[in-house]
Amino acid sequence: MTSRRSFIKKSALGSVALSTINVLPAYPSLSRTNMTAPKISLAQWSLHRALEKREIKAVDFASIAKKSYGIHAVEYVNQFYVDQATDKGFWSQMKQRADDQGVKSLLIMVDNEGDLGNPDDTERKIAVENHYKWIDAAKILGCHSIRVNAFGKGSRQQLHTALIDGLGSLAEYGAAQNINVLVENHGLHTSDGKFMVGILKTVGSSFLGTLPDFGNWCLNAEWGSTQNNKCNSVYDRYQGVADFLPFAKGVSAKSYAFDEAGNETIMDYQKLLQMVKDSDFDGHIGIEFEGETMGEPEGIRATKALIEKVWKGLD
Repeated sequence: MTSRRSFIKKSALGSVALSTINVLPAYPSLSRTNMTAPKISLAQWSLHRALEKREIKAVDFASIAKKSYGIHAVEYVNQFYVDQATDKGFWSQMKQRADDQGVKSLLIMVDNEGDLGNPDDTERKIAVENHYKWIDAAKILGCHSIRVNAFGKGSRQQLHTALIDGLGSLAEYGAAQNINVLVENHGLHTSDGKFMVGILKTVGSSFLGTLPDFGNWCLNAEWGSTQNNKCNSVYDRYQGVADFLPFAKGVSAKSYAFDEAGNETIMDYQKLLQMVKDSDFDGHIGIEFEGETMGEPEGIRATKALIEKVWKGLD
């Protein structure tokens, strides 16, 4: 399987793609969600192999989500739209494509735009401004957020200081556009839930939140994958989700592989989804299949079936 890192490098050479929200409080108190059924979305990364091989087109994503998987909300990945990033007409057309299908555009996942925690002031400012175009695109699409990475180099204190500035500055721009900036656990310090929550609390913006991912809790590898249990330094995933949930404006249901009963082989979906239901979260749960032992369509359907089955049996 193509790793996210190697895919990003290839994306720099060319794009695979063809050419007012309700603001949640920054630190909501926990109270049981009133969702009787899960709201499910599809993360475009679940289809990255098919997109990379040009078996499907990125412009058709909304239609594919609805017609192939019965999913009516989507999460885009910027890597598939590099050439169209600043093309307002393109994003208007993409919005129309989604609207025509009755599909809601939720967010854009943004990679490869520089480190928001870069200790160098000039480089960090460039990284922040590199993200502006994706906030602008998200606004045209009718999304509520962009998802960002909180990478950077240096000591913990240097990272803490740089990320407060980088994320805070980007959240200010997002606030002006009514678009949230969501931090995902993506490995290294970004998968240290308490460390990242401390930064969010210091920034204190209602436009800066989280996108907790069920799978990405590896502390000694960028991107944070725990697939095949290969990571030897893992932040407890259940603690991490608990850390991030009070600030969550999206949830990423990562999945890798399934047993004969249809359960994920590494993650306890019963426990994870119970945590989501017991929180005040009322947004979408996004399917992000990254498995290596089954096809992407089968993995997406298996994840969707698991979420729906487990949710029905929750307390």
